[in-house]
Amino acid sequence: MAKSSDTAAEVVELDVSLSPRVNSVKPSKTVAITDQATALAEAGVPVIRLAAGEPDFDTPAVIAEAGINAIREGYTRYSPNAGTQELRAAICKKLKEENGLSYAPDQVVVSNGAKQSIIQAVLAVCSPGDEVVIPAPFWVSYPEMARLADAEPVIVPTSISENFLMDPKVLQSKLTEKSRLLILCSPSNPTGSVYPRELLEEIAKIVAKHPRLLVLSDEIYEHIIYEPSKHTSFASLPGMWERTLTVNGFSKAFAMTGWRLGYIAGPKHFVSACNKIQSQSTSGASSISQKAAVAALGLGYAGGEAVATMVKAFRERRDVLVKSFGEIKGVKISEPQGAFYLFIDFSSYYGSVVEGFGEIVNSESLCRYLLDKAQVKNKSCYLYQWFLCLYCASMVSYLFLV
Repeated sequence: MAKSSDTAAEVVELDVSLSPRVNSVKPSKTVAITDQATALAEAGVPVIRLAAGEPDFDTPAVIAEAGINAIREGYTRYSPNAGTQELRAAICKKLKEENGLSYAPDQVVVSNGAKQSIIQAVLAVCSPGDEVVIPAPFWVSYPEMARLADAEPVIVPTSISENFLMDPKVLQSKLTEKSRLLILCSPSNPTGSVYPRELLEEIAKIVAKHPRLLVLSDEIYEHIIYEPSKHTSFASLPGMWERTLTVNGFSKAFAMTGWRLGYIAGPKHFVSACNKIQSQSTSGASSISQKAAVAALGLGYAGGEAVATMVKAFRERRDVLVKSFGEIKGVKISEPQGAFYLFIDFSSYYGSVVEGFGEIVNSESLCRYLLDKAQVKNKSCYLYQWFLCLYCASMVSYLFLV
């Protein structure tokens, strides 16, 4: 007779480890501050939300109506992976007329936001050990996207005295045989700096000396620009079309952040690789959003009056805030020429001890101080109480104008 056993079955401990790739990625400080602001709002605290980079305007009515009509007309099924032919043709027309760039529809991929376009481009062209060159200050996702591709972010410092524009000589000093991708964002998130054509031409001459180096030109803020500054697409410079992946979208200029629609244009070899990645992740973008995007591109050159009205408001806000912060002791500021951000140096206040909060040691603790305390009706020691939330990036903080 078989011997019975009372012993409990052996407990096998589950392996809950994560991949080294994920562990190398830092959590988004933007999301962390946004989550804290949301928690306060849900608790009844009247928080002014400035942590997410989006306009406070509604989507223009013509665009919204196109989306509504798409639903009513049953345009609610899966879309082609790379985007509808109608939208990609409209994007090609826009790039030709506004940017001086010639592409065919099969050289364009429409994605669920420009953020997806960028990460797919980084994954498509970078190999483990490659270097992704990023001017600072930078959008916080760029380095983490490089790490997700097993590449190494290389930061190029800039200075507030030069309006945070990259010095070509400093760029040259950072380039190596491993340099694979240079990310440019003009107008810049987070500084609002706009690269003049002459400076971009100098950068292009340096890029041309490196056979492996590609350029990702993030142009999502191109229409939010303040005269006399002018936008120049990097791919329009001599010899740069073959090397450049141009990313743009509809979120910022057309106040369509929730519609989640962006695109990439470039040489077919690279764009097809992005399309392949998308086919195995999200597939095609929203059919409804794409109908709305066609309407957006139909508003006229640079978005027509609808976009011009928003840009006028952004400029007026910029002027008020630049003047106001310029009057605060210890604050350094570079006047932005585009986008809707102020990148402000508050480092003179690091080390300050605030009763009921503690020491402000860096930009992150300053953000949390403003979020926790700025709902008080009186002014703080050095900041107007109506600026309630700062966005953290690098060693300095910047304010959204929206």
